[in-house]
Amino acid sequence: MTLAIAVLLFVTAQRLGELIIARRNTRLLMAQGAIEHGRAHYPVMVLLHASWLATLWLLAWDRPVNLLLLAAFMVMQGLRVWVLMVLGTRWTTRVIVLPGEPLVARGPFRWVRHPNYCIVVAEIALLPLAFGLIGVAIVFSLLNAWMLWVRIGCENQALAAGPQAPRGPANRPTRAPSR
Repeated sequence: MTLAIAVLLFVTAQRLGELIIARRNTRLLMAQGAIEHGRAHYPVMVLLHASWLATLWLLAWDRPVNLLLLAAFMVMQGLRVWVLMVLGTRWTTRVIVLPGEPLVARGPFRWVRHPNYCIVVAEIALLPLAFGLIGVAIVFSLLNAWMLWVRIGCENQALAAGPQAPRGPANRPTRAPSR
């Protein structure tokens, strides 16, 4: 097995595992009276991420791997796990608000309003670049920027509607509800 295939298998297994966790957490949150926002954009986001991974399988499976860029990508995986651990059962792939619950304000959320999205931005660029696929990194980074514009707008609207948001600089909510 080549390093490229091993990396792609790792990322695929990771994403599938996250979907299982997200589904479980979504069910738990909804059973507690949570409200989902942004259902219309969710399938587009899933398609974007699935297309990114499928494109990498199509174009990168037999390519050499830049170890420095792969190491940077792996650092992002550690940060990704940190975000998931901090959010616990509040982490989902959907925009879900649990009325009356305070926003998470520990871990990376102390410093960054949307740490998971910062990580995703880096991942979407770094992994194709690690395989030397500059065009793939550019195209999917641009598509992801549009998706995040939609997604973060949706999250900010969901937060503005609820009293649960602690306030930070400029009297803005300090972070999104759950992902």
